[in-house]
Amino acid sequence: MRRAIVVSAQGLGSVSPNPPVGCVVLDRVGRVVGEGFHLRKGEAHAEVNALAAAGDRALGGTAVVTLEPCNHHGRTPPCREALIDAGVARVVIAVMDPTSRGEGGAALLRQAGVEVEQGVLAEEALLVLGPWLASLTRERPFITWIHGDSEALSAEVDLLRQSHDLVVRAGGLAEEGRQGSHGDGVFRVPDRLPAGDAGHLLKVLGETGARSVLIVGDAGVPSLEQRADRLIRYLPFTATTQAPLPPGYRLSEVTRGVGYARVVGQRS
Repeated sequence: MRRAIVVSAQGLGSVSPNPPVGCVVLDRVGRVVGEGFHLRKGEAHAEVNALAAAGDRALGGTAVVTLEPCNHHGRTPPCREALIDAGVARVVIAVMDPTSRGEGGAALLRQAGVEVEQGVLAEEALLVLGPWLASLTRERPFITWIHGDSEALSAEVDLLRQSHDLVVRAGGLAEEGRQGSHGDGVFRVPDRLPAGDAGHLLKVLGETGARSVLIVGDAGVPSLEQRADRLIRYLPFTATTQAPLPPGYRLSEVTRGVGYARVVGQRS
């Protein structure tokens, strides 16, 4: 499962509005024979890619997947059908899919005689799936706001943009985290965020298909910055009177840099 979680991260920043999912297929004796991830909406899901890599070796084996296999026909056939057709004997799932339709993929796998285990390393799988799930629950994109005064901040921004759908910079300018990563016709990016309150801006961002948004520095959208789900601050050690986090956040991480502290807060 941990390998499936790591594999699933390859879909971050490109797969939205779909979830980033990873799958590892084991043969009858437990050897890894295939792995796959979901890259972008409209393309093959993680289970299908992993089964394609495994081929006939999946027969009688185990599929380990970070999110419950889907149970509906969309742009692609349901993944539970692919798993049944491949003859897997067992499916191990980390997180159940709140968008599952009908009885759910797990239930139909069991009805087909496939052994199903749920909740395996679910908390660890949320390291990748967490923002997607939060976006569904809150009916808006998951927002990370990073700001401060440090050369190290720009290096972290370069890293964070790889796994965020949208990046918002000074003046409300918006762009894909990775240009063209979501494919044609799936993702709609405004050049600049319009004026408006947080509710309006969150609606605009949600309509793009984004599940995660990174706000960098003072982007000129204070209503959004105040709604951030995760806050990353670079604080000089000399700023002894500055509060590490505003009200409404809990401290989740503190690390030391050269002359500054990197502070991470999660909305409580």
